[in-house]
Amino acid sequence: MTIRCLLVLFLFSMTLQAAQPGVVEGGNGITLPPPPPTAQKPVTETIHGVTITDPYRWLEDQQSPETRAWIDTQMKYTEQYLSQVKVRPEIEKELGRLERVEQYTIPTERGDMYFFKKRLADENQGSIYLRRGLHGDDQRLVDATKLSADQNTSIQINDISKDGNLLVYGTRSGGADEEAVHILDTATAKELPDSLPSARYFGIQLSPDAQGLYYSRMEKEGSSVYYHKLGSDPKSDDLIFGKKFEGEEFGPMQLISEHITENERYLVVTVAHGVPPKRVDIYAKDLRKPDSQVVKVIHGIESRFTPVNFGDDFYVMTDYNAPNYRVVKVRIGDSDPQHWTTVVPEAKDPINSISIVGGKLFVSGLHDVVTQTRIFTLDGKETGRINYPTIGEATNVFGREDSEHGFYSFESFIIPPTIYHYDVKTGKPEVFAKPNVPFDSAQYEVKQVFYKSKDGTRIPMFISSKKGAKRDGKTPTLMFAYGGFLVDMTPSWNPEWAWWIEQGGFYAQPNLRGGGEYGETWHKAGMFEKKQNVFDDFFGAAQYLVDEKYTDTKHLAIRGRSNGGLLMGVAMTQHPEMFGAIWCGYPLLDMLRFQNFLVGKWWTSEYGSAENADQFPYLLKYSPYHNVKPGTKFPAIMFNTGDSDTRVAPLHARKMTALVQRDNANDRPILLHYQTVSGHSAGVSITQAIKDTADELAFLWNEVSGK
Repeated sequence: MTIRCLLVLFLFSMTLQAAQPGVVEGGNGITLPPPPPTAQKPVTETIHGVTITDPYRWLEDQQSPETRAWIDTQMKYTEQYLSQVKVRPEIEKELGRLERVEQYTIPTERGDMYFFKKRLADENQGSIYLRRGLHGDDQRLVDATKLSADQNTSIQINDISKDGNLLVYGTRSGGADEEAVHILDTATAKELPDSLPSARYFGIQLSPDAQGLYYSRMEKEGSSVYYHKLGSDPKSDDLIFGKKFEGEEFGPMQLISEHITENERYLVVTVAHGVPPKRVDIYAKDLRKPDSQVVKVIHGIESRFTPVNFGDDFYVMTDYNAPNYRVVKVRIGDSDPQHWTTVVPEAKDPINSISIVGGKLFVSGLHDVVTQTRIFTLDGKETGRINYPTIGEATNVFGREDSEHGFYSFESFIIPPTIYHYDVKTGKPEVFAKPNVPFDSAQYEVKQVFYKSKDGTRIPMFISSKKGAKRDGKTPTLMFAYGGFLVDMTPSWNPEWAWWIEQGGFYAQPNLRGGGEYGETWHKAGMFEKKQNVFDDFFGAAQYLVDEKYTDTKHLAIRGRSNGGLLMGVAMTQHPEMFGAIWCGYPLLDMLRFQNFLVGKWWTSEYGSAENADQFPYLLKYSPYHNVKPGTKFPAIMFNTGDSDTRVAPLHARKMTALVQRDNANDRPILLHYQTVSGHSAGVSITQAIKDTADELAFLWNEVSGK
C-alpha cells in the first residue's frame, strides 16, 4: 500500500508549486493573488509497510534561512489580506475596550498579608502586589512592565515564605512555557542574588526554614526534584528525587512535580506517567527529620491520584475504582487501598478538584457541565454548597487549612472573572475584586442544549447570544471546542466571544468526548482509536446549529487551538463543506511525527504513536496532514502559530499551510498568521494580544458575516 502526499513527483529533488490561475477571493470584496509558491523537497519513508511521502519536511527546520524566508513571505501575504479588512481597526478598538480594565488574580494569604497579581487598565502586564488586610492598600512588589522593552515578559507567583518575607516568582518571555526563577525580599523590595535559569519547572517552593528552594525541573533525560541552598551555585544543587528510585527508572515520559504541605512537614513528590497520566505515584519526605528518606505513599496503581494534606493525613482525589472520582483518606506508611477511608464516595456527577480551607473540605465537580462546589467536614459529612450567579465556570476555594479566609473566582461567557472572598465560618461570599468591563451582561444570555452525535451519544453544548436573538438560519456563528486531555469546557469569559455576541452573532461551545465533563469514561471515549468520536461530536454540533436555524454553513466559523487545532485540521479535511471559515491555532497536524518534537512524546498516552504498529493505522486515517486531498474546495482558513510555542511545534502549521495552499481547488484564502513572540502559553503584552486577536476576529467575521 502506498500513501502519497504529492499529486505529482517531479524528476528533480526540489520542485516548486505550480502557479495557480485566477484570483483568491475573500469576503466583502477582498482579492489576493494566488498564495506564494512553496518549494517541494519530497522525503519518502516506509512505516509499518506503508510508504509515506512528505513534500514539506524541510519546513520542520525552524531556524534555516529557507524557512525564515518562507515565514516572512507568508506573513506578507497574510498582511495583504488583513490590510483590506475594513472592520479590523474597529475590532481592535473594541477589543481594547473589553481588555484594558484592571484585573486581579486569586490572592495567596500569609498572615494578614495577601499576595496577588494585578494589571492596571493602561498596562500591558500584570505585576505582583502585596495588600495588608483584606481591605488595605496595594503595594507593588514586582513591576512587570519594566522587565522588557517590548513588554512581552510576564511574571507569576511561585511561592511565598510563611512569614511573607520572601517571594519566589518566575518570568516568562512571550508565550513560552519556560520560566526563570527569582527571589525577592519583600521588606526591602530587593532581589536576592539567587536565581534559577529558564526551564520548565513543575513546582518551586521555599523550604520551611526559608534557607533554600525545592524545585522540580525538566531536563533532556526527564524531570527531577532538587534542593537549592540560598547563596550556593545552582549547578551544585542536591538531587532529592529523580533518575531512579528503588530500581525504577524515570525518563521523559514521567513528569515529576513537588510541593510542601501547608503544615511544612512533608515534601510531596508526584510522578505522572504521561499527559494526561494513566498512572500517578505519590512519594513523601518528612522534612522534620533531617535524615529522612523519600518513601512511597501510593505506588504502582494504574489510576490517578491528587493529594491535599491535613495534619498527618492525605486526602486524595482518585479515579481508582471510581471513573467519576472519589475522595479517600490515606496515611503515610499504609499504602494498602483496602485500608483507605472513603471520605466522599463516587457519584453520578464527576469530581474535578478538592481543597482544604479552614478545616473544611471543598469538592468541586460538574453536573451536566454546570459547576457545583460542595462543602464537607473532614470525615465526609456534607454541610453546604456554594451558590453561583448563573451558568459559568468557578475555581475551587483556595486558602490555608487553618484560615477562615477562602477565595474563588467565577466567570461566564457574559460575566468577566470576579474574585470572591469566602468566609469559611459564616459561609458568606463577598466580592474581593471585579473588573469594570464595559459590557452589559443583562442584555445577554447563556443556555445549554443537547444533541445526538453520530453514534447516538447525548452531547451538551452551550450557546450564548443577545437575549431574544432570532434564529434566521444565517446569523454569523462562532463555534469553539477542544475534546481531549480530560479538559472541561465550561463557560468562561473571553473578550473575543463577548465582541462576537455584541455584534448580534451566536457563540457555541460543545462538550465533546475526550474531555472530563462526565468523568474518565467520557475521556476514554475520545482517546486512542476512539478519537473519531470527538470529531463526530463536533460535526454533530455544527449540524445541530444548521438544523435548528441558528446559522448555515456559509455563516459558521470555527476555531480551536492546540488539541483543538487538531480538531480544526480534521474538520477541514473530513468535512470542509460544513464551514465558512476556520481558525486553526497552535495545532497538531502531522500525527505520524508529533511525538518527535518538543514535548510531543508526553501526548502518546492520549493519542498513541505511529511508532506502535497497532496505533499507526488509526492515526494515519485521521492525521490532517496525511488526508489533504488534491482538488478539495477548502473554506477560508487561517493557521496561527509562533516561534515561542515551545509546547506544540510550529512546524505543524507551517507544513499544513503549504500543503493546503497547494491542493486547494477553491478561491478562498488560505493564510498563515505567524508571530515570533507568540507562543502556547499566555504571556505576551496586552497590546500584542489585542492585535493578534483582532487579526483572528477580522478574518473570521469578514469571511462569515457578509458585512
